Amino acid sequence: MILEGLLVAVLAVVLVLWFYLKNRKEKLVPKLDSRSPFKVEQRDEKSITLSTTIEFRNEGTQSAMIVDAICHPLLPFEQYDGMNVRGKVEREGVPREDDYFEALVIEHKESANLVAKVMLTARKNLSLEEAVSRMVDFPIELIYREVGRTPMHWSIARVILTAEELAKIVGVQLIKD
Repeated sequence: MILEGLLVAVLAVVLVLWFYLKNRKEKLVPKLDSRSPFKVEQRDEKSITLSTTIEFRNEGTQSAMIVDAICHPLLPFEQYDGMNVRGKVEREGVPREDDYFEALVIEHKESANLVAKVMLTARKNLSLEEAVSRMVDFPIELIYREVGRTPMHWSIARVILTAEELAKIVGVQLIKD
């Protein structure tokens, strides 16, 4: 009787410990609703570079690491061929000239900010203003590879840059064809 009770108690402790350890993992959450508005980083007559800052909060119970991050604007020429768009991601306060993303650790219940930069260059002999006046909305995907206690995996956070927002930044009216 005592042996059975001891066995049940040990089994209960093992199950509680297993459940506790199994659920100790990272949980990175990009706070897209509170991202900063796009702002101008650089501008000339043919191009403009915009940036937005996104908070990544680790709502899990363990440290998380963002190993790599890519800014992927989705504006194919089939959708709009007046603008060439490129992107990159940087850690806030750690700009890099080589477009390399330096990995970072985010402790549980803490945050880190990533800056998505989008470089738009007018094509087809258009000025920036002419190209933006016929612009379309397009998504910008922030693709990041994270790891912690869970296996390394890719995740995507998506922001939409609207033609209206871009036109306002550049100071032009949109032309509806």
